[in-house]
Amino acid sequence: MTNDNQYLQQAIALARANIAQGGRPFGAVVVRDGAVIATGVNEIRATNDPTAHAELTALRAASRQLGSPDLSGCSVYASGHPCPMCMAAMRMAGVRKVAYAYSNEDGAPFGLSTAAIYEDLAKPFAQQSMEICHLRMPGQPDLYAEWAQAAC
Repeated sequence: MTNDNQYLQQAIALARANIAQGGRPFGAVVVRDGAVIATGVNEIRATNDPTAHAELTALRAASRQLGSPDLSGCSVYASGHPCPMCMAAMRMAGVRKVAYAYSNEDGAPFGLSTAAIYEDLAKPFAQQSMEICHLRMPGQPDLYAEWAQAAC
């Protein structure tokens, strides 16, 4: 059995344990240099936080463990196909590899697919189901320049 399979089995075991606790069937494992750095499960029901996906709870735990938001060199193993929010967070954190066990197609019959969100996000803003608009704020100081000045 490969290490990838072992980490995916661990993510699936976390998902199963989460089901037993009344949670959703998602678990994730963050690995760096062959060692598990952190794990997470979907905590949406427990916390009423729509962002408490297994991958994000694992990323948050990994960042705390490493003392940094930079997760370069880490891999994430997830029980299910990560949603666009989780994929974006993993990219922004510097995760180098993502592997998952169950696909959107596997989850679709149970209402657990995010394929429609991926499809919607691929459209230009004007064609997406959510209204997205850029509103300039004239007369306001440049927020980003202010941040850059404060960071010096």
